[in-house]
Amino acid sequence: MKSTTVDDERMKENVTTDYDKICAAEFAALQNRVDRYFVELNTECPYGLPYIACFYQAMFGPINDRAMELFLAAGYRRNGNCLYSMHCRQCSACIPIRMKPADFKPNRNQRRVRSKNADIDVCLSSVDMDKEHMALCDRFLSARYPQEFNTADGYYGGFFCNNIVDSIRIDFRIDGRLVGGSVIDMGNNWMNAVYFYFDPDESARSLGTFNILTLIDMCRDYEIEYLYLGYYIKEVRAMNYKERFCPHELFIDGVWQQKM
Repeated sequence: MKSTTVDDERMKENVTTDYDKICAAEFAALQNRVDRYFVELNTECPYGLPYIACFYQAMFGPINDRAMELFLAAGYRRNGNCLYSMHCRQCSACIPIRMKPADFKPNRNQRRVRSKNADIDVCLSSVDMDKEHMALCDRFLSARYPQEFNTADGYYGGFFCNNIVDSIRIDFRIDGRLVGGSVIDMGNNWMNAVYFYFDPDESARSLGTFNILTLIDMCRDYEIEYLYLGYYIKEVRAMNYKERFCPHELFIDGVWQQKM
């Protein structure tokens, strides 16, 4: 754990909102009740960094909307029916990132991506293991993450599908052809971006960026205040593009800090 200076404390006080203070207080009470269920799981880093990853995780049944909001606000993520945070000993590269869609201002490249993908039809669907999505997910994983156990069956069965919260899928189509699938969790005041996969042949469209732009639009339509984008990892290209969505906040040393 890094030491905390007086300047750090002043910075934290300046960026900590009333919302986050309330969430932190409620989460502390929640954590006291559930912390005994969490265990540490050590494994190879899923992002390819040369360190042992340590997942601090617990299995859950259905939880209410506010409880999930508190976990997200405390930097936790969801994987299937597990909620987890990273407790890696040698590495602190995984930094939770979130944004307020109402405050987002697209840059020139993001405006270009939106225009480039104006021909894409976007619709909502359930998180089902249908053949069309399974085939696309397998193609994506084979092209981008060709490890032995990376399969659509594994991702859907162990990662996307869950009994904890309400999840939905966003389908991206061009003339009826599926080119992307975005799995999200959604509550009254939060949206959690779980995973996005797309047709590797459509890489020139910057569909990862277009997906986040779509999530931002949805949050604005539903008046959702916080969009959680998972982890920002500076050293990993597939994870560091998220910092280009500004303004955003990074969860550093237990505090959400705004980056413009």
